[in-house]
Amino acid sequence: MAAQAQPVFQFQPRWKEELIVTGPGGRLVLELSMGHLTAYLPMENVWKDLAPDWAFDLWPELKAELEIWCAANQARFKIDPTASVAPYAETQFG
Repeated sequence: MAAQAQPVFQFQPRWKEELIVTGPGGRLVLELSMGHLTAYLPMENVWKDLAPDWAFDLWPELKAELEIWCAANQARFKIDPTASVAPYAETQFG
């Protein structure tokens, strides 16, 4: 039996329709709509313009792991050219 690779990313929903993504070089924020729980990831070519330096080449891994997270959390997963990627910022609420 082959050993499973450790995930590169961890995902944590945040109160204001945000999905905190923690990776090997830091954190970033993706959109997570709550009406019908849906996570949004920009297309790979758009990602390269929006992603922080540490995540620039990790789109394939992020996509695969986000799809798994969405399935496990009964969330929809959408690749959307208008999806945002924001820097992570602490708030008083988490």
